[in-house]
Amino acid sequence: MSPLQRFDLDDSKTIDDVELNRRWTAFHRSTRSTSSNPIRRIGGALLKEDSARYRAVRRVVSPWLGRDHVKATSPGSDPHSMRDETSAFPTNFIMDQDPPSPPSLPRETRREVLVLVLDENHAECDTIVENLNLSLRATEATWIMLVDSSTTGDERDIALRALLARADAGIDVVYADETGPISVQPVLKPAAIGPHTLLSYNVVGRPALIRTTTLLSIEGFRRDAGWAFEHDAYLRILENGGRFVHVAKVLPAGRPDVAFHAEHIDVATLHATSSALARRGWKGSVDVATVTGVSHWRLDVPSPAPSIDVVMPTRDRIDLVRRCLQSIERSTYPNYDVIIVDNDSVEPESIEFFNTTQYRVVRSPGAFNYAKIVNQGVEHSTADFVITLNNDTFVLSADWLEQMVALASLDDVGVVGVCLLDRTGAHEHDGFVISPYPQHLRMGSNYPLQDQYTAATRDVIAVTGAAQMVNRLFWKQLGGMDEQLRVVMNDVDLCLRSQLNGRHVVFCPDVQIFHYAGSSRGSLDPIEDRNRFIRRWDIFGTFEDPYVPESIDLYGNSFIYRYR
Repeated sequence: MSPLQRFDLDDSKTIDDVELNRRWTAFHRSTRSTSSNPIRRIGGALLKEDSARYRAVRRVVSPWLGRDHVKATSPGSDPHSMRDETSAFPTNFIMDQDPPSPPSLPRETRREVLVLVLDENHAECDTIVENLNLSLRATEATWIMLVDSSTTGDERDIALRALLARADAGIDVVYADETGPISVQPVLKPAAIGPHTLLSYNVVGRPALIRTTTLLSIEGFRRDAGWAFEHDAYLRILENGGRFVHVAKVLPAGRPDVAFHAEHIDVATLHATSSALARRGWKGSVDVATVTGVSHWRLDVPSPAPSIDVVMPTRDRIDLVRRCLQSIERSTYPNYDVIIVDNDSVEPESIEFFNTTQYRVVRSPGAFNYAKIVNQGVEHSTADFVITLNNDTFVLSADWLEQMVALASLDDVGVVGVCLLDRTGAHEHDGFVISPYPQHLRMGSNYPLQDQYTAATRDVIAVTGAAQMVNRLFWKQLGGMDEQLRVVMNDVDLCLRSQLNGRHVVFCPDVQIFHYAGSSRGSLDPIEDRNRFIRRWDIFGTFEDPYVPESIDLYGNSFIYRYR
């Protein structure tokens, strides 16, 4: 797990007001420059985007400007239907079609790397793997590099130079971004290999260098892994504590087009994932996902089924509470309860409901402080797990609790989140990205592709507190949500503190929940919360999200490629 650091525990490391304002200004300037909406660009510049005036004006005009959502594909539809193969992603990405020929690599460098050429279009997989292992055992080279037979010498040398620059002692695998089958939509990769993400698909891909001694220590490539023999090897390397490092640049010498064809890779990927689950002692099922090369793996619920308390804050709005409860009551999970946390409700309908409902009601009086309200609800729980759930949600997946608790029960998982859809059915939340500022990833909108990254059960930097499951004892160990972050960023902060304590945050894309955003909280969004969060984690400064593709930044509704 990539190390995180808090900067609010030592005054000498905390940024001052001048630096804070400079960072906000730079971020808003970048957001305006990439925005497709000229009204926002002009209004932001005139009113200043961190001002109360700007936020008030935006609330008024936003309904008239509309939103750029692209409606997500429904289950069972063509997973590539939202992919325009002529449109670049990121939007500013331009592939160098004629890169200059690199200088010849020194002879000693060539001796350091054994380049093995594969022909996946014509050769048998068993023969390829057998020959790879023979070459592996015979070589004295430090690294091996697998390339397709269509790769030119210049392409190989360009990739080799960039990879070797990061091939430090103690590193087992060096990998880079690749062009992929669509030249204007490169396969971009994260800086860290999340262990749960790697179970879903081959994050590493090519080009890559693999340390020879590391491969030998896991007994090389496995024939029974089929065309997923590289994926299988990376899973075993990671299980043995292997260290991976990423080159954030699109390089040639990537995988051939056939490696992205379902009939070539899907069955083998399922086998690689199933074998990895078995080695971990995790029981569950593995099926083909909607995107080629992705395993849809699902774990069995522990036996006996752990108890779960759904913690739902509300202030009046019993109409929302009733609707949310109706969706919860469709759940197929056998061992759950609901705790409703009342924050100063006054309407007669609310009082009557609280007096007659079968569910527990906890009082949390005082000014709205989401973190405090949720903490008080969790304090009244005795369940094994708690899930925070906004009252303005409607659960679509009847087996949501089974899927979430199976992941949350893993020893290395601290928080589990799910996919939220907005009123139109468009994706509102597919996990957070902090690149450079915390924002919702929205497949079909700011991330227009439905690809391996968005389809996978994966490690993420954070998930929204609108639907967030945590082991209750671990919640107490973390101290719950930080009540100084009264309205916003308390959920993201909890996720970051989970990772500081060695536990991953996992996003489960197969659980879907409607979220009627703002119906309960309204437009509360105190800048004080955001500033405290920025200072604590050095956002816009040294903070790096290890799980979003490293080469891109999110400004407004656009991911921008960072040329290096």
